[in-house]
Amino acid sequence: MKPLFDNISFECSKNVTKAYSTSFSSAVRMLAPSIRQDIYNIYGFVRFADEIVDSFHDYNKALLFDLFEKDLYAALENKISLNPILNAFQHTVHRFSIPLDLINAFMTSMRLDLTKTTYNTREEFKQYVYGSADVVGLMCLKVFVNGNDTKYNELKNAAMKLGSAFQKVNFLRDLKADFDDLSRSYFPDTDLNALDEASKLKIITEIEADFKDGYEGILGLPLEAKFGVYTAYAYYNKLLSKLKSTPSSEIKNTRIRVPDYQKYGLFAKCYFSYKLNFI
Repeated sequence: MKPLFDNISFECSKNVTKAYSTSFSSAVRMLAPSIRQDIYNIYGFVRFADEIVDSFHDYNKALLFDLFEKDLYAALENKISLNPILNAFQHTVHRFSIPLDLINAFMTSMRLDLTKTTYNTREEFKQYVYGSADVVGLMCLKVFVNGNDTKYNELKNAAMKLGSAFQKVNFLRDLKADFDDLSRSYFPDTDLNALDEASKLKIITEIEADFKDGYEGILGLPLEAKFGVYTAYAYYNKLLSKLKSTPSSEIKNTRIRVPDYQKYGLFAKCYFSYKLNFI
């Protein structure tokens, strides 16, 4: 029975989200039940693609990515896949008419991670971030506005800015893993071998501007999505503040985290801000 298989697929996407990101899964639980599963479905898809290019070092990653991509487009065309993650994702794509160009842009950026290690120009960096993060924000926005094209177009730029901010925070937090383990350097005009406070501050100032623009979009989100997105925003903003106060030499040698007790306090603060209509 297809409905049973779909439910199993949805559960797989939910489990992937919970296993790979406790912070993001906590934010997803703040969304309305009517849209929660579809965000799990999007996350499961992007996480699997990212895992292929980032983690499977003992395997032929290019071959695995080719197979995943082939299965993806077959799932979108046939509206079913024996890969539960892709089956769940295609369901959300068709339910909310997520544009194919967003999916194509994401896959293009992921494929770059197979071979490209340095982004030398602002344009290269911008294009990579668009495909790896901005379009993910737009996929989620399609779910949040439930097919309202007017609302989607109104909030599109802010969603992209928020996606950029999240991705750049990840880049800064994961400098050690990206640079030492994967030989990747995403930030242009920045020598990660000699990262200093001035270079770090320049990156953080750019992220803060993205967060400012992204926050304006959160205020315009439907109630079903506002609390969950605001919680994710607050978490990443907290992570950015910790990175800002961490010496550049330490950022290169460790992965900055938000302790669980601070996460819980942050989520509680977000809840009261939401209930009191401060957002």
